[in-house]
Amino acid sequence: MVRANGAVSLRELARVVQTSEVTVRRDVRALEAEGLLDRRHGGAVLPGGFTRESGFPQKSHLATAEKTAIADLAASLVGEGEAIVVGAGTTTQELARRLARVPGLTVVTNSLLVAQALAHANRVEVVMTGGTLRGSNYALVGSGAEQSLQGLRVSRAFLSGSGLTAERGLSTSNMLSASVDRALVQAAAEVVVLADHTKLGSDTMFQTVPTELITRLVTDEPPVHDERAAAELQALADQGVEVTVAGPDADTPDGPSGDRRPRRDMPLPGQRRTTAGRNGGLGPQLRSASSLSDQPPSTGERARVADLRRR
Repeated sequence: MVRANGAVSLRELARVVQTSEVTVRRDVRALEAEGLLDRRHGGAVLPGGFTRESGFPQKSHLATAEKTAIADLAASLVGEGEAIVVGAGTTTQELARRLARVPGLTVVTNSLLVAQALAHANRVEVVMTGGTLRGSNYALVGSGAEQSLQGLRVSRAFLSGSGLTAERGLSTSNMLSASVDRALVQAAAEVVVLADHTKLGSDTMFQTVPTELITRLVTDEPPVHDERAAAELQALADQGVEVTVAGPDADTPDGPSGDRRPRRDMPLPGQRRTTAGRNGGLGPQLRSASSLSDQPPSTGERARVADLRRR
Protein backbone atom coordinates (compact mmCIF):
# COMPACT_ATOMS: atom_id res chain seq x y z
CA MET A 1 0.00 0.00 0.00
CA VAL A 2 2.82 2.39 0.81
CA ARG A 3 4.50 1.65 -2.53
CA ALA A 4 1.25 2.31 -4.40
CA ASN A 5 0.20 5.48 -2.57
CA GLY A 6 3.47 6.97 -1.34
CA ALA A 7 1.91 7.28 2.13
CA VAL A 8 -0.72 5.52 4.19
CA SER A 9 -2.37 6.13 7.56
CA LEU A 10 -2.25 3.67 10.44
CA ARG A 11 -6.04 3.66 10.48
CA GLU A 12 -6.16 2.48 6.89
CA LEU A 13 -3.50 -0.18 7.50
CA ALA A 14 -5.40 -1.46 10.55
CA ARG A 15 -8.59 -1.65 8.51
CA VAL A 16 -6.96 -3.56 5.64
CA VAL A 17 -5.17 -6.14 7.80
CA GLN A 18 -8.06 -6.27 10.30
CA THR A 19 -6.10 -5.61 13.46
CA SER A 20 -5.64 -2.79 15.97
CA GLU A 21 -3.70 0.42 15.37
CA VAL A 22 -1.43 -0.47 18.32
CA THR A 23 -0.41 -3.71 16.58
CA VAL A 24 0.06 -1.98 13.22
CA ARG A 25 2.22 0.69 14.86
CA ARG A 26 4.55 -2.00 16.22
CA ASP A 27 4.70 -3.70 12.83
CA VAL A 28 5.50 -0.41 11.11
CA ARG A 29 8.37 0.09 13.53
CA ALA A 30 9.76 -3.29 12.49
CA LEU A 31 9.49 -2.35 8.80
CA GLU A 32 11.22 0.97 9.48
CA ALA A 33 14.09 -0.87 11.19
CA GLU A 34 14.54 -2.82 7.95
CA GLY A 35 14.65 0.41 5.94
CA LEU A 36 11.46 -0.38 4.02
CA LEU A 37 9.54 2.74 5.07
CA ASP A 38 9.68 5.86 7.22
CA ARG A 39 7.25 6.42 10.06
CA ARG A 40 5.26 9.63 10.26
CA HIS A 41 2.75 10.76 12.88
CA GLY A 42 -0.30 8.61 12.28
CA GLY A 43 1.09 6.84 9.24
CA ALA A 44 4.04 5.74 7.12
CA VAL A 45 5.71 6.89 3.90
CA LEU A 46 8.31 5.52 1.54
CA PRO A 47 11.94 6.22 2.53
CA GLY A 48 13.12 9.64 1.45
CA GLY A 49 9.85 11.35 2.32
CA PHE A 50 11.57 14.74 2.61
CA THR A 51 11.63 15.07 -1.15
CA ARG A 52 8.97 12.64 -2.32
CA GLU A 53 5.54 13.99 -3.19
CA SER A 54 2.61 11.76 -4.06
CA GLY A 55 0.48 12.65 -7.07
CA PHE A 56 -3.19 13.59 -6.92
CA PRO A 57 -4.56 10.05 -7.49
CA GLN A 58 -2.59 8.76 -4.49
CA LYS A 59 -3.43 11.69 -2.23
CA SER A 60 -7.13 11.55 -3.03
CA HIS A 61 -7.39 8.08 -1.46
CA LEU A 62 -5.48 8.90 1.73
CA ALA A 63 -7.37 9.85 4.93
CA THR A 64 -10.57 10.56 3.02
CA ALA A 65 -12.88 10.47 6.06
CA GLU A 66 -10.59 12.84 7.96
CA LYS A 67 -10.45 15.28 5.04
CA THR A 68 -14.22 15.29 4.81
CA ALA A 69 -14.61 16.14 8.50
CA ILE A 70 -11.96 18.87 8.24
CA ALA A 71 -13.66 20.40 5.19
CA ASP A 72 -17.05 20.41 6.90
CA LEU A 73 -15.66 22.32 9.87
CA ALA A 74 -13.57 24.72 7.79
CA ALA A 75 -16.57 25.63 5.62
CA SER A 76 -18.44 26.80 8.71
CA LEU A 77 -15.80 29.52 9.17
CA VAL A 78 -16.74 31.23 5.88
CA GLY A 79 -19.49 33.83 5.84
CA GLU A 80 -21.79 35.24 3.19
CA GLY A 81 -20.19 37.84 0.92
CA GLU A 82 -16.64 37.05 2.04
CA ALA A 83 -13.55 37.11 -0.20
CA ILE A 84 -11.04 34.32 0.40
CA VAL A 85 -8.15 32.50 -1.25
CA VAL A 86 -8.01 28.71 -1.42
CA GLY A 87 -4.79 26.88 -2.25
CA ALA A 88 -4.26 23.59 -4.05
CA GLY A 89 -4.75 20.18 -2.47
CA THR A 90 -7.20 17.36 -1.96
CA THR A 91 -8.42 18.75 1.38
CA THR A 92 -9.00 22.22 -0.07
CA GLN A 93 -10.87 20.57 -2.93
CA GLU A 94 -13.23 19.05 -0.38
CA LEU A 95 -13.62 22.48 1.20
CA ALA A 96 -14.49 24.03 -2.17
CA ARG A 97 -17.32 21.56 -2.68
CA ARG A 98 -18.92 22.86 0.50
CA LEU A 99 -18.28 26.52 -0.27
CA ALA A 100 -20.55 26.26 -3.31
CA ARG A 101 -23.48 26.87 -0.94
CA VAL A 102 -22.18 30.18 0.47
CA PRO A 103 -23.93 33.12 -1.26
CA GLY A 104 -21.97 36.12 -2.46
CA LEU A 105 -18.62 34.41 -1.94
CA THR A 106 -15.53 35.33 -3.96
CA VAL A 107 -12.84 32.64 -4.17
CA VAL A 108 -9.37 33.32 -5.57
CA THR A 109 -7.46 30.12 -6.32
CA ASN A 110 -4.58 28.64 -8.28
CA SER A 111 -6.17 25.18 -8.22
CA LEU A 112 -8.07 23.79 -11.19
CA LEU A 113 -9.73 21.29 -8.85
CA VAL A 114 -11.01 24.04 -6.55
CA ALA A 115 -12.27 26.03 -9.53
CA GLN A 116 -13.98 22.96 -10.97
CA ALA A 117 -15.75 22.27 -7.67
CA LEU A 118 -17.17 25.81 -7.73
CA ALA A 119 -17.79 26.08 -11.47
CA HIS A 120 -21.54 25.55 -11.23
CA ALA A 121 -22.16 27.53 -8.03
CA ASN A 122 -24.48 30.32 -9.14
CA ARG A 123 -23.74 32.69 -6.27
CA VAL A 124 -19.97 32.19 -6.03
CA GLU A 125 -17.46 34.16 -8.10
CA VAL A 126 -14.26 32.29 -8.92
CA VAL A 127 -11.07 34.18 -9.76
CA MET A 128 -8.15 32.11 -11.07
CA THR A 129 -4.53 33.11 -11.01
CA GLY A 130 -2.34 32.92 -14.08
CA GLY A 131 0.68 30.67 -14.23
CA THR A 132 1.98 27.39 -15.56
CA LEU A 133 -0.02 24.22 -14.97
CA ARG A 134 1.63 21.68 -12.69
CA GLY A 135 -0.03 18.44 -13.70
CA SER A 136 0.70 16.37 -10.58
CA ASN A 137 -1.67 18.45 -8.46
CA TYR A 138 -3.59 20.45 -11.11
CA ALA A 139 -2.27 23.76 -9.78
CA LEU A 140 -1.04 26.92 -11.49
CA VAL A 141 2.47 27.87 -10.36
CA GLY A 142 5.36 30.09 -11.40
CA SER A 143 5.85 33.83 -11.78
CA GLY A 144 2.54 34.28 -13.61
CA ALA A 145 0.62 32.93 -10.61
CA GLU A 146 2.60 35.00 -8.12
CA GLN A 147 2.31 38.24 -10.09
CA SER A 148 -1.47 37.88 -10.41
CA LEU A 149 -1.73 37.87 -6.62
CA GLN A 150 0.13 41.15 -6.14
CA GLY A 151 -2.06 43.88 -4.65
CA LEU A 152 -4.75 41.37 -3.62
CA ARG A 153 -6.30 41.54 -0.13
CA VAL A 154 -8.83 39.02 1.25
CA SER A 155 -10.08 38.02 4.69
CA ARG A 156 -8.74 34.45 4.86
CA ALA A 157 -6.44 32.02 3.13
CA PHE A 158 -7.18 28.30 3.34
CA LEU A 159 -4.08 26.20 2.67
CA SER A 160 -2.92 22.63 2.91
CA GLY A 161 0.54 21.10 2.49
CA SER A 162 2.71 18.03 2.84
CA GLY A 163 3.77 18.47 6.46
CA LEU A 164 3.16 20.55 9.58
CA THR A 165 5.37 21.02 12.64
CA ALA A 166 5.37 23.52 15.49
CA GLU A 167 9.01 24.29 14.80
CA ARG A 168 8.72 25.09 11.09
CA GLY A 169 5.05 25.46 10.32
CA LEU A 170 3.53 24.28 7.04
CA SER A 171 5.80 22.87 4.35
CA THR A 172 5.65 21.18 0.97
CA SER A 173 7.95 19.10 -1.23
CA ASN A 174 7.81 21.33 -4.32
CA MET A 175 9.57 24.68 -4.62
CA LEU A 176 7.14 26.21 -7.14
CA SER A 177 4.10 25.24 -5.10
CA ALA A 178 5.68 26.66 -1.96
CA SER A 179 6.36 30.00 -3.64
CA VAL A 180 2.73 30.40 -4.77
CA ASP A 181 1.42 29.40 -1.34
CA ARG A 182 3.57 32.12 0.22
CA ALA A 183 2.01 34.64 -2.17
CA LEU A 184 -1.45 33.45 -1.16
CA VAL A 185 -0.56 33.97 2.51
CA GLN A 186 0.59 37.55 1.85
CA ALA A 187 -2.84 38.36 0.40
CA ALA A 188 -4.81 37.25 3.48
CA ALA A 189 -5.54 38.83 6.84
CA GLU A 190 -5.79 35.37 8.44
CA VAL A 191 -4.31 31.99 7.51
CA VAL A 192 -6.22 28.75 8.11
CA VAL A 193 -4.28 25.52 7.62
CA LEU A 194 -6.17 22.32 6.82
CA ALA A 195 -4.08 19.28 7.75
CA ASP A 196 -5.14 15.77 8.76
CA HIS A 197 -3.28 13.93 11.51
CA THR A 198 -0.97 12.07 9.08
CA LYS A 199 0.78 15.39 8.32
CA LEU A 200 1.41 16.36 11.94
CA GLY A 201 5.09 16.17 12.71
CA SER A 202 6.11 15.68 9.08
CA ASP A 203 8.65 18.16 7.76
CA THR A 204 9.31 18.57 4.05
CA MET A 205 11.78 20.62 2.04
CA PHE A 206 10.14 24.00 1.45
CA GLN A 207 8.49 26.07 4.15
CA THR A 208 5.27 27.77 3.04
CA VAL A 209 3.78 29.24 6.23
CA PRO A 210 5.88 29.74 9.38
CA THR A 211 4.08 28.87 12.60
CA GLU A 212 3.77 32.48 13.72
CA LEU A 213 1.70 33.31 10.62
CA ILE A 214 -0.81 30.48 11.09
CA THR A 215 -4.00 31.81 12.65
CA ARG A 216 -5.87 28.53 12.90
CA LEU A 217 -5.31 24.83 12.31
CA VAL A 218 -8.27 22.63 11.43
CA THR A 219 -7.37 18.98 11.87
CA ASP A 220 -8.89 15.64 12.90
CA GLU A 221 -8.60 13.66 16.12
CA PRO A 222 -5.25 11.83 16.20
CA PRO A 223 -5.28 8.07 16.94
CA VAL A 224 -5.62 7.20 20.62
CA HIS A 225 -2.03 6.08 21.11
CA ASP A 226 -0.37 8.75 18.97
CA GLU A 227 1.16 10.72 21.82
CA ARG A 228 3.62 12.44 19.49
CA ALA A 229 0.78 13.90 17.41
CA ALA A 230 -0.94 15.14 20.57
CA ALA A 231 2.32 16.72 21.66
CA GLU A 232 2.69 18.42 18.26
CA LEU A 233 -0.82 19.88 18.53
CA GLN A 234 -0.05 21.11 22.04
CA ALA A 235 3.17 22.73 20.81
CA LEU A 236 1.29 24.48 18.00
CA ALA A 237 -1.30 25.75 20.50
CA ASP A 238 1.47 26.95 22.82
CA GLN A 239 2.82 29.07 19.96
CA GLY A 240 -0.53 30.80 19.50
CA VAL A 241 -2.12 28.67 16.78
CA GLU A 242 -5.83 28.17 17.39
CA VAL A 243 -6.34 24.42 17.05
CA THR A 244 -9.80 23.18 16.09
CA VAL A 245 -10.36 19.43 15.94
CA ALA A 246 -12.99 18.01 13.62
CA GLY A 247 -14.79 14.96 14.89
CA PRO A 248 -17.90 13.72 16.69
CA ASP A 249 -16.98 15.40 19.99
CA ALA A 250 -15.28 18.51 18.57
CA ASP A 251 -16.60 21.96 19.33
CA THR A 252 -18.75 23.51 16.61
CA PRO A 253 -17.29 26.88 15.61
CA ASP A 254 -19.36 29.99 15.64
CA GLY A 255 -19.56 31.69 12.29
CA PRO A 256 -17.27 34.58 11.41
CA SER A 257 -19.84 37.05 12.76
CA GLY A 258 -19.99 35.36 16.19
CA ASP A 259 -18.64 36.99 19.32
CA ARG A 260 -16.27 34.17 20.28
CA ARG A 261 -13.71 32.39 18.19
CA PRO A 262 -13.90 28.60 17.86
CA ARG A 263 -11.74 26.83 20.41
CA ARG A 264 -10.89 23.32 21.44
CA ASP A 265 -8.85 22.76 24.60
CA MET A 266 -5.94 20.50 23.71
CA PRO A 267 -5.08 17.52 25.97
CA LEU A 268 -1.65 17.25 27.50
CA PRO A 269 0.82 15.10 25.56
CA GLY A 270 0.13 11.46 26.30
CA GLN A 271 -3.47 12.10 27.34
CA ARG A 272 -6.76 11.87 25.53
CA ARG A 273 -10.10 13.61 25.82
CA THR A 274 -13.21 11.50 26.30
CA THR A 275 -16.77 12.72 26.39
CA ALA A 276 -19.83 11.09 27.93
CA GLY A 277 -22.72 10.03 25.73
CA ARG A 278 -25.68 12.27 24.98
CA ASN A 279 -27.58 11.13 28.07
CA GLY A 280 -24.56 11.13 30.36
CA GLY A 281 -24.01 13.81 32.97
CA LEU A 282 -20.24 13.88 32.80
CA GLY A 283 -18.29 16.53 30.97
CA PRO A 284 -15.01 16.07 29.11
CA GLN A 285 -12.43 14.01 30.96
CA LEU A 286 -8.79 13.16 30.39
CA ARG A 287 -7.41 9.66 30.50
CA SER A 288 -3.83 8.56 30.01
CA ALA A 289 -2.98 6.73 26.82
CA SER A 290 -1.40 3.37 27.56
CA SER A 291 2.22 3.08 26.53
CA LEU A 292 3.31 0.68 23.82
CA SER A 293 4.86 -2.58 24.86
CA ASP A 294 8.53 -3.05 24.15
CA GLN A 295 8.29 -6.84 24.24
CA PRO A 296 9.69 -8.75 21.21
CA PRO A 297 7.11 -9.51 18.53
CA SER A 298 5.32 -12.85 18.69
CA THR A 299 5.03 -15.32 15.82
CA GLY A 300 1.65 -13.84 14.89
CA GLU A 301 3.08 -10.32 14.90
CA ARG A 302 5.95 -11.39 12.64
CA ALA A 303 3.35 -12.82 10.25
CA ARG A 304 1.55 -9.48 10.18
CA VAL A 305 4.82 -7.69 9.40
CA ALA A 306 5.37 -10.07 6.51
CA ASP A 307 1.81 -9.40 5.30
CA LEU A 308 2.38 -5.63 5.45
CA ARG A 309 5.66 -6.02 3.55
CA ARG A 310 3.88 -7.84 0.75
CA ARG A 311 1.29 -5.05 0.55
